[in-house]
Amino acid sequence: MWAILEGYWPHLLAAATLILSTAAAIHAVMTKDEVRAALGWVGVILLSPLLGPLIYAIAGINRMRRASIISQRRTDLGPRATGDPFGVTDDFVGEVFGRRFVGLRTLGDRVARRRLSAGNGIATLRTGDEAYAAMIAAIEAAHRCIILESYIFDRDPVGLRIADGLIAAASRGVAVRVLIDAVGARYSVPSIVGHLRRGGIAVDVFNGNIVMGLRLPYANLRTHRKLLVVDGRVAFAGGMNIRQGFTAEFAGEAMARDTHFRITGPVVADLFAVAAEDWRFASGEALEGDLWRAVPAGPAPAEEDGSHRGVLMRAVASGPDSSLETNHRMLIGAFSVARETIRIMSPYFLPDRELISALVTASRRGVAIDIVVPDVNNLVLVDRAMRAQFDQVLKDGCRVWRAGGAFDHSKLIAVDGAWAYAGSSNIDPRSLRLNFEIDLEVLDHAFARDIEERVDAAIARARPVTLAELRAKPFPIRLLDRTLWLFSPYL
Repeated sequence: MWAILEGYWPHLLAAATLILSTAAAIHAVMTKDEVRAALGWVGVILLSPLLGPLIYAIAGINRMRRASIISQRRTDLGPRATGDPFGVTDDFVGEVFGRRFVGLRTLGDRVARRRLSAGNGIATLRTGDEAYAAMIAAIEAAHRCIILESYIFDRDPVGLRIADGLIAAASRGVAVRVLIDAVGARYSVPSIVGHLRRGGIAVDVFNGNIVMGLRLPYANLRTHRKLLVVDGRVAFAGGMNIRQGFTAEFAGEAMARDTHFRITGPVVADLFAVAAEDWRFASGEALEGDLWRAVPAGPAPAEEDGSHRGVLMRAVASGPDSSLETNHRMLIGAFSVARETIRIMSPYFLPDRELISALVTASRRGVAIDIVVPDVNNLVLVDRAMRAQFDQVLKDGCRVWRAGGAFDHSKLIAVDGAWAYAGSSNIDPRSLRLNFEIDLEVLDHAFARDIEERVDAAIARARPVTLAELRAKPFPIRLLDRTLWLFSPYL
């Protein structure tokens, strides 16, 4: 046998390379929806023997097959029944917001598979101190069930404070489930997972243990969702991971900024369904029965918390399964109906060609577009790639701003002071194609104006980015930025 291998190993290696490359190339051609993506991967596969198919296996297969879970969703995703107290009619949307938003509502119905509902309440939590305090208060008040899903859940003073609140809730009989992304769980060492398990919490990691047991087809796919649902009545969602760096208590003036939301009303049932579906995917456990029943109650009576009540809202889940590019389609639709203003705040702004076309087309129609990104980014390579792409929107009239001060991780969009979109999605290839994300579509004048004011406050401490500034950079720096931009889908 060894003699045969020694004599024919070049032939065997060539045959293995041919088989693997052919199989990988066929898979790319048959599964990729974009011609450029298919051609690019076929080129990598064919021009890099053995290494090309391996790279494709790790980074090129982006879809998770969750058909068996999707077919057993707990929520009713069809139209609302006649007489539903939380139903929203086209006539109401058209009368209050304009007929163009009726079309946007129809788009959401068709691509998000969850309904726009009335009777919701939403309060903006503007700092980590505020958000974590509200989350802990809700955990301490829980009577029946808690499910928490997060990309990052650090084992630091803030993380331990929330973890101990969950452990205390479980000790008094509350059913608690915690899901943390497998990558995000390792942002702190040791992980918070062990502490939770020792405290009796049912905890799992999303997409397996990619350190000890690499799952090649799915290693690049993560849950980027940040969700907490308590007793099926109140939910927290937005862009905030669980980290002490977002609090003035522990980080002082250097604290990072972010925006989170406290939500009540019928949309909570949809947020719970998203988290429960992810838990079932990771653990195999279905959260069913009265214990886990989401209560479609309306918002609580008015409180002195600055919240907006009775708003129209939709939960928008997206990810590399049947919800692929849902967030992308929602944004394309919103930019297409804009008439006056589009305001965007995102820490990572790397839109694809379709989103850029939607923005510059709106700008050419006379829509005033402001895009705010941090002046100093926590991801240097992403920042350099962003800089390489700014000219594509600047040359068609969009304004780009570099906000000074502490790093702002908020993901906020407002259109015409009427429609808002906020949550976990960045405007970059990872959020739009690779990550599992959860966002909130909110149709409400007062809330949208609040988002605009938050963006305007960032612009007030920002400096404009100009084409002249970008073109004045030395050629080697511009070349390096463009080279990094080529790898933006995986930064």
